[in-house]
Amino acid sequence: MAISVSLQCLGLIILAAVLLQTIAVAVSFMYFNKVLNSMQESFSQSSVSCLIHANLRSDAKDVAEDKKSDPCWQVTQQLHYHIEKTMADRLQRELSTAVRDKMTGGPPISNPGVRGVPLPEVAAHVTGVSSSTEPPTADGPRSSRGYLGERIRVWESQRGLSFLQNMELRGGELLVPRAGLYYIYAQTYFRLPSTGETDGEAGEAKEEEGAQLVQYIYKKMSSYTVPILLMKSSRSACWPRGQEPGLFSLHQAGTAFLQPADRLFITVSNASVMEMDGRASYFGAFLVG
Repeated sequence: MAISVSLQCLGLIILAAVLLQTIAVAVSFMYFNKVLNSMQESFSQSSVSCLIHANLRSDAKDVAEDKKSDPCWQVTQQLHYHIEKTMADRLQRELSTAVRDKMTGGPPISNPGVRGVPLPEVAAHVTGVSSSTEPPTADGPRSSRGYLGERIRVWESQRGLSFLQNMELRGGELLVPRAGLYYIYAQTYFRLPSTGETDGEAGEAKEEEGAQLVQYIYKKMSSYTVPILLMKSSRSACWPRGQEPGLFSLHQAGTAFLQPADRLFITVSNASVMEMDGRASYFGAFLVG
């Protein structure tokens, strides 16, 4: 009987010891966890405060020796060093690229007058020819040619501001080499003589009528005999009085889907008074996508 009581007491003592040890471990874990959280929060606040109040432009030579041992000062100086190094590396790469492009002249282009600027893959810009002795038009009746206005058949494609990039110019027409969406533009410049140069009834009739200036952009397809009008621009102008001529220009631009072997050309009204200056009358297109 005594032995049984002793075993029960020993079991209770062991159970109590295990329970006390478990409680002690749990309390210790909660305490140290709280301490760690407090330390982490304090460190975070001190780091943010360190960066907010730091002077990244301070020179290390002007800082006292006691400040150099401050961890906050050391962190900000390291940050300053990495920022300067990153900016210096980026500037070096940009300068190296700029110097290389300058030495090599940039990517190859068809027009040497615009160095360093690549042309679109398919493009053309043709200009008027002032010294040409060939008439700009040679058209028959409208019913036979299928388009309005008088056709401009002479454009400059090699000299001055003009160029051809994977496109051809044939008889005043730009030949499209590839299917896609093209941006097309044209400008024509007109010089109307003054009515003072014409005497009598002809001058009075001309002054009353005025001038209707129209510019057309046409597309000609190999599968369709009649040219298709893509765009037109127009304005009404009065014949100038006195000795000075009247100067007018028409400009238009837009996009159109074109197929291989399509041809683009320009027609105008009053072609006889058109000024074929290369910087005033021009025509072009380039592939957008």
